[in-house]
Formats: sequence, C-alpha cells, structure tokens
Amino acid sequence: WKDANGKLAMDYLVTNWTQENKMLLQTTFEKWLFSRLERWCAKSWRTVMIPLVNTLLSEDDKDRRMAMFVETCSKLKQYENVESTSI
Repeated sequence: WKDANGKLAMDYLVTNWTQENKMLLQTTFEKWLFSRLERWCAKSWRTVMIPLVNTLLSEDDKDRRMAMFVETCSKLKQYENVESTSI
C-alpha cells in the first residue's frame, strides 16, 4: 500500500538508512523472502538471493541500495512466476 506521496513503507526503510532500519530490513528479508524460498524448496534460488540481499544490506549509497532493492523484488517476482506455473 502506498501513502499519499505514492511511496511504500519499504521505500522509506531503504532510503532512510540507519543501523536499526538495516536490522529491520534484514529481518524482513529473512521472514518474507528467504522463508518463502525455503517453503518452495528452492535452494538454487536462495543461493542467488542471499548474496544479493547481503550486498544490498552493506550498500551505503542510497540510489544503489534502492536499485538493488528493486532488482531483488524483480528476481523474487520471476521466481514466483516460475513457481506458480510449475504447480
């Protein structure tokens, strides 16, 4: 859901980078992304996503971090499409 400015909560989380936000984003990825891949038994996908997320979490440049976040979400969408068509 977007706010009145057209932004998602994750937009704020990724662009307002503090140690607390970094830890929150890491936990979010673990619960939202990695657990989903684990449920699909998609170990090869997980090996792609973990380094991508780790790089995102260590990135200090706001624009690069946002680009990596978009890339991460795009890859997850690709995996979801593959998973939904393979059922």
